[in-house]
Amino acid sequence: MKNEIIAVLNEYNSLGINQQLDYDKFYLYSIITHSTAIEGSTITEIENQVLFDNGISCSKPISEQFMNLDLKKAYEQSFDFARKHEKITVGFLCSLSGTLMKNIDSAYNTVAGSFSSAKGELRLLNVSAGRGGKSYLAWQKVPDRLQEFCGWLNEELEKTDSDDIENAYKLSFESHFKLASIHPWADGNGRMDRLLMNVVKYEKNLVPSVVKKERRAEYIKVISASLIDFMFNHHIQNLKQQIEEYKRSL
Repeated sequence: MKNEIIAVLNEYNSLGINQQLDYDKFYLYSIITHSTAIEGSTITEIENQVLFDNGISCSKPISEQFMNLDLKKAYEQSFDFARKHEKITVGFLCSLSGTLMKNIDSAYNTVAGSFSSAKGELRLLNVSAGRGGKSYLAWQKVPDRLQEFCGWLNEELEKTDSDDIENAYKLSFESHFKLASIHPWADGNGRMDRLLMNVVKYEKNLVPSVVKKERRAEYIKVISASLIDFMFNHHIQNLKQQIEEYKRSL
């Protein structure tokens, strides 16, 4: 795995793919479009480009437009944070979650109290992965477990060298898996998991990962310990596809 990811990245960088005009912008648009599509959005990359660049809405539901706009703001917020190399805290994660859920009506009233996903507040109810699916961590345990997660991630970020490409990528994928297993919020967890994964990559100067909507079923099925292998293989295949598309354009 190590040799393959390094070989693919070397070719990717030698071709100058990431030096193309507006590469960062359009790559981010692709990340956002696929991330929201996994959650049910039907907005295309072209429609998002028009929405993001010109503020022109498409014919898709306003809820889908807000889902994409808010995730873009969350990515921009997270990248500003990563540039400062500050410690990741529960407060920061909740702030990001609140940003990507800002325009979604998600207030809850439970026996334990009221909370709002639009404010990034941690869930006060138990949840499962769909009807008959596995139950996630009990809500009472979420604050402490999330605090432990932040401590673990900060420690790993500090000791993982950016030049150690395989382990830096592995850390980003592992952070996705660990946050997904906690499932801290009532809604927006999938987008947050993928967002944090790419925050780690951004901090380590790695090419971010696009989780393609076409592999949604497989991706959801492997959100477990096997997620790391899936993400390595998926990221390598995405990079290879970009390389081939770029070569054909020459």
